[in-house]
Amino acid sequence: MSEAPRYWCVVPAAGVGRRMGGVIPKQYLLLNGKLVIEHALERLLDHPLTASIYVAVSNEDRWWDGCCFAGHPRVVRVEGGRERSHSVLNALRRIMVEADPNDWVLVHDAARPCLRTTDVDRLIDELAADPVGGILASRVVDTIKLEQRPGVVGKTLPREHLWRAFTPQMFRLGLLHEALNAALQSGSVVSDEASAIELHGLQPLLIEGHSDNIKITHPSDLDLAAYYLQQQHFGVVR
Repeated sequence: MSEAPRYWCVVPAAGVGRRMGGVIPKQYLLLNGKLVIEHALERLLDHPLTASIYVAVSNEDRWWDGCCFAGHPRVVRVEGGRERSHSVLNALRRIMVEADPNDWVLVHDAARPCLRTTDVDRLIDELAADPVGGILASRVVDTIKLEQRPGVVGKTLPREHLWRAFTPQMFRLGLLHEALNAALQSGSVVSDEASAIELHGLQPLLIEGHSDNIKITHPSDLDLAAYYLQQQHFGVVR
C-alpha cells in the first residue's frame, strides 16, 4: 500500500510590485497590523495537511528578515528568479530532494492575504484523486470587453465560460516540475502554473473559491483586503 501524498507549498515572493508605485514590494506592506505576506503564510501554515512552505525571495530583498515567519521551522527560503516560473522551479528542485513526485504542491501568491481555509480544504478534497491538479477560481460576473485598439471596444466576450484564476494552484510535484521546465525550454511565457500545465497538453480542473481571495496589485486593494479580513474575522469565516 503506497503512502499518502504530502502537501508542499511554494510562495513566489521575488517580485517588486511595480504597479503599486511604491518603494517597498507589495508583499511587505502593512495590512491590519501584519505584513501582506504574513497573512498569506499564516493561512498556509494553519492548514493541518501542509508540510513545509518554500518562499522564493530575491537575493536583493531587504525586507524578508523582518517577516515574523522568516525563522519558522516549516518555512524555507529559496532563491527567487527573474520570472515567477524561475522562482517556482527553484523551490520545486529543493522540494524534490525529500519529496515524492506524486506529492502535491500548492503555489500561492505572496500578495493574496485573504485566502480561506475552507477554500484550501475544497481544493485538496476535490483534487485528491486527480492525476493532474487544478486551481482555485471564480466565475466572471462582469461584462467583459475586448479592446480593439487602445481605449476602443472591439467586441463583447461571452462570459458564461470565463473564470478568474486565483491561487493556490495545486499540481502533482513531478508533473509541475516537468511542465515548467518544458515551458522555459520552449521559450514560452507562462503567467501562472496552470498555463504551463496547459502548454503541456493537460487540462487543470477549476475549483470554485470565494471571490474575496484578491491579489494586492493596486494601492486601493489594501483597503479592500482590510475590509475582507475584518469581515472574515467578525463573521468567524474560515
